[in-house]
Amino acid sequence: MGKKVLLCDDAQVIRVMLSRILAEAGYEIVGEASNGTQAVAAYRQLKPDLVFMDITMPEMNGIEAVRTICQEDPQAKIIICSAMGQRTHVVEAVEAGAKNFIIKPFEPAKIIEVANAVSGS
Repeated sequence: MGKKVLLCDDAQVIRVMLSRILAEAGYEIVGEASNGTQAVAAYRQLKPDLVFMDITMPEMNGIEAVRTICQEDPQAKIIICSAMGQRTHVVEAVEAGAKNFIIKPFEPAKIIEVANAVSGS
């Protein structure tokens, strides 16, 4: 089995796209979340090897979710998914503990490159 991945994005189409790309590359999708509160709860329950986290989500945004997860698990490997034009948010997310980021719209090769780099694959 590949590394376990948690996908966190309020847009189901993004989660489906990431899931397909990562599964084809040998990653195991163990959970999904559509807001930051769910993301934190899923991280606690599933203990994934890697997390893809959107910034803009309801209830708790991705930056707050990253901060919460990294306070509980400083070794958490989180990749921020950001739309163009959110560069200040990306910097804030990295300061909160995210290990890397990818920009939407995604290029499959870039997703795998970043996932492999962050997960050590």
